Amino acid sequence: MLDLDVIDEPSAAAAALDPIKTRLLGELAEPASAAALAQRVGLPRQKVNYHLRGLEAHGLVRAAGERRWGGLTERLMVASARSYVVSPSALGPIAADPARARDQLSASYMIALGARIVREVGELWRKARETDKRLATLSIDTEIRFRSAAERADFTRELTQAITGLAARYHHPEAAEGRTHRLMLLAHPAPADPAKEEPSCH
Repeated sequence: MLDLDVIDEPSAAAAALDPIKTRLLGELAEPASAAALAQRVGLPRQKVNYHLRGLEAHGLVRAAGERRWGGLTERLMVASARSYVVSPSALGPIAADPARARDQLSASYMIALGARIVREVGELWRKARETDKRLATLSIDTEIRFRSAAERADFTRELTQAITGLAARYHHPEAAEGRTHRLMLLAHPAPADPAKEEPSCH
């Protein structure tokens, strides 16, 4: 089972977003039969089987063996991943695209960049798994508490200079055997902790 999978087919996305199917996927982190699921979610076994067939058709659940119970053989099912992300690819032409953004300092542009990460890395990761290869990535996630907006501006300037310098040093467009990588740097206010309201830098 994958820790996370990216759903890029519209029909698979629709299946995963169905409330009952979502509940079943959440219950299938470990193998279970339709009868066991029916008891957990309070639905008839026939209805659970119907939804499981839909999930299986989209590759969101798979068979995980069989179990004999009271003279009957039950089929065990398990989710294909512990969690899922729906790729913007599933939305087709209306998917978020940073190329259509008019303001590169806007929140909508940042969200469109995030959507592009899901779309591009999701597709690359799927191809890597199909060929049993590892996808080379780099992720940095940290928090910085600025004392003031002026300090935040100073940090932004210094970080921009550092990134620009590193990119200029290591970017070799003439390298025939090289491979282009995309680098995106995003920063946004952290969501407020409901238990502790805190002022934000303006």
